[in-house]
Amino acid sequence: MLNKTPYIGAVGRILIAALFLISGLGKIAAPAMMQGIIASAGLPFPLLALLVAIVIEVVGGIFLILGYQSRIVASVMAVFTVAAALGFHRNFADQNAMAHFLKNISITGGLLQIAAFGAGSFSIDSHLAKSDLTRQGLALDKHHQQRANI
Repeated sequence: MLNKTPYIGAVGRILIAALFLISGLGKIAAPAMMQGIIASAGLPFPLLALLVAIVIEVVGGIFLILGYQSRIVASVMAVFTVAAALGFHRNFADQNAMAHFLKNISITGGLLQIAAFGAGSFSIDSHLAKSDLTRQGLALDKHHQQRANI
């Protein structure tokens, strides 16, 4: 079934990554406002937190779209997303905050799927894995030929 639908994983990665990429670009566009939001949430070092968020969201988003180092990237982004949920959406008495908290937890679920199962066949990770297998196969063939000549 999965081999018949190679693009579904890529579409899923793009949909998740788009959220992070757009958010990260928004932070770049309005850094002073974002530092204020971070500070008002009571988080320490607003400038450092902003820079970390931008790197994770923009670079992580691009890497997810490309399907590059997807398991590692998705794992880092999952931790980041849970941290964001706990840092910004922890007022469970507020229905809006609770909805955003649950949204972040749901996004984390999608990221954990990528971390567990990889990027799928339409990705740089898949291409690199196929290249590695080809190189390993050629090395094994060469080894077998050398042993046959002994």
